Amino acid sequence: MNRNQILKKIKEKRIIAAVKDDEGLKCALETDIGVVFVLYGDVLSLEDTVKSIRDSGKAAIVHMDLITGLSPKEISVDYVKTRVRADGIISTKQTLIKRAKELGMFTVMRFFVLDSMALVNLNKQCSAVIPDCIEILPGLMPKIIRRLVSSEPYPLIAGGLISDDEDITSAIEAGAIAVSTTNMKLICEN
Repeated sequence: MNRNQILKKIKEKRIIAAVKDDEGLKCALETDIGVVFVLYGDVLSLEDTVKSIRDSGKAAIVHMDLITGLSPKEISVDYVKTRVRADGIISTKQTLIKRAKELGMFTVMRFFVLDSMALVNLNKQCSAVIPDCIEILPGLMPKIIRRLVSSEPYPLIAGGLISDDEDITSAIEAGAIAVSTTNMKLICEN
């Protein structure tokens, strides 16, 4: 799936299923949510996980930093592209985002916004690799979401601590294109 198709799927539903186990994956596959973030697994199970997501017509985005057995090296991105056949990656690491962009993959750069220094660094890191989207955690910061949406050219996904429909609405109204959540109640009911 290409960048525009993935962004369209994200914007249509506004919820991204962030799965952290097989139960969450099963739930996500039964919904009309179009994008799945894979936050679990290892190099032996990843190919089957991604295949099941893609076979259901959804985009599979692999969190490179959370898959057991993947190293923080560019060759791991090559593996996820050529062997696993994921549509894209999430990472906090610039080198992995850069390599995924070179391979034509969809990229989500994840940031933990814990203080004002993190906000300053976010801009510097993004301009060095130009991700397709940024994801900020925690996602319960409407004021910060508004600030980033007005100052950064990247579509923003809010993630982390999203627990109810009010959190989703708040993030979207602040300017996020979507929220990512591992909350099965939100994934399976939407």
